[in-house]
Amino acid sequence: MRKPKKLTSIIFILLLIISSSNLFAQNKYAGEFLAIGVGGRPLGMGGAYVALVTDVTAGYWNPALLSKINYPQFSLMHDERFGDLVNYDYGSIGIPFGSNASLGLSIIRMGIDDIADTRNALIDLNGNGVYDPGERLDPDKITYFNSTDYAFYLTYAKKHSDDFSYGANLKVIRRNIAEESAWGLGFDVGAAYNPFGRFFLGANLMDITTTYLSWSTGKKEVITPTAKLGTAYQFELWKGTLTPAVDFDVRFENRRSASNANIGPVSFDMHAGLEYNFKNLFSIRGGYNDIGNLTLGAGVQLPKINIDYSFAKFDGDEDLGNTHRISLVFTLDEEKFQRK
Repeated sequence: MRKPKKLTSIIFILLLIISSSNLFAQNKYAGEFLAIGVGGRPLGMGGAYVALVTDVTAGYWNPALLSKINYPQFSLMHDERFGDLVNYDYGSIGIPFGSNASLGLSIIRMGIDDIADTRNALIDLNGNGVYDPGERLDPDKITYFNSTDYAFYLTYAKKHSDDFSYGANLKVIRRNIAEESAWGLGFDVGAAYNPFGRFFLGANLMDITTTYLSWSTGKKEVITPTAKLGTAYQFELWKGTLTPAVDFDVRFENRRSASNANIGPVSFDMHAGLEYNFKNLFSIRGGYNDIGNLTLGAGVQLPKINIDYSFAKFDGDEDLGNTHRISLVFTLDEEKFQRK
């Protein structure tokens, strides 16, 4: 197969970034749950993973790199945020397709469960027909509801050559708050390039066409494009591999002071991470994410299964608690399942 010229590959990645500059939309922060990330390994590295991912979680991080899997893979993740207030879960499956393509399906769920609904449980103690704050509640009239966000990713990836891949996601979003709900449809486009040796570049333009959420109340929300750009390099070190990685999230929402840096309405947030992997047996990780939190993680590579744990510390307000995440990646590493 003829390899693409390096200049053509670089221009393709740059076009993914530049094309989004005309897609400014009113900032609604409607897709914040989509920016959290998936997998224990990425969180341990501060979310610097766009150029580095080579497993089934590529369906989220960079659809182009799902083409790197050579066996069917499954992944599961559980994450508790702000103590155990918010549950964040993820599952995915990736299947090699033909000699150079892959298909994937991923599901993300973030939810706050069993929220007390006291709207119909107030008691008018003074009989004036007005439910004043602080009046007693009737416990028999208290009901409960969930606030949940779902995202479903259908991924297609293709390896154009040994050093260049591309891919895309069709993304369906579902949000529920009590009796109200919303639907949205979006698209992601990704590319990955290995210009030389163990130096890697990646780009994932999320919500490339702008994603609109339509609520049952008639309200509309907007998720504007985000360009996730990343680089990573691997060094041989003491019978293992040392991997530093850096990512930038480029957003077009006029975030200004809510970001690490900005140029007018364009904002930039950085993720940085470092991993040491010893003989493909175990890994230790550290990182710094876009909101200024230090992250730590570790992983164990067993036959057909990788287990990863990560921890993110929230500085400042101790009431926010910390984040613990565990994830598993299963690989059907058998000859009959291998990519043809």
